[in-house]
Amino acid sequence: MLVLAMAALMWVDEAVDVVGGLGLDRYGIEPRNPDGLVGIVTAPFLHVGFDHLIANTLPFLVLGFLVALGGLARVVLVTVIVALVGGLGTWLFAPAGSVHVGASGIVFGYAGYLLSRGFFSRRVRDFTLAAIIFVIWGGALLLSLIPTAGISWQGHLFGAVGGVVAGWLLARPRGRRVSSRLVIRTSPKRESHLRL
Repeated sequence: MLVLAMAALMWVDEAVDVVGGLGLDRYGIEPRNPDGLVGIVTAPFLHVGFDHLIANTLPFLVLGFLVALGGLARVVLVTVIVALVGGLGTWLFAPAGSVHVGASGIVFGYAGYLLSRGFFSRRVRDFTLAAIIFVIWGGALLLSLIPTAGISWQGHLFGAVGGVVAGWLLARPRGRRVSSRLVIRTSPKRESHLRL
């Protein structure tokens, strides 16, 4: 529901922007301008026309749904980490005087998370899902990292980096779970428990 709500907000924003002529794209990420930091939050919901929005909607929904299979907390954490890493990376390294908008940074972040998760978690199902995603979207993802006029390859790149960071931070490696309790035996009949 959260992923659907975010996609719906993108469509509402674009419709309001186009119909009202509000020029909301100015609230995107503007590199090295302190006022442009607001774009870290707003840029994923802003697009340069409906063609741009349509191109981002399907991969956002599909990849967002796959991330959301891990639960509400997982999709929230991945989205926040990707938005922060991707947004700050774009703000720091993209050309001055440019404005970056669109959900593709989050899309690349979701892809980076799903592709890297198997490496960090060591689970077969995560490796399998990563392979399927790479077969379906791998070519498009790699081509979108090539510098092209009018395309924020910086947003794509740092969004993907944010996804890998999220994969690393949120991974739970497969294996035996270590108990969080340490038992200290003080006598045959008495024991005390310390929690680590």
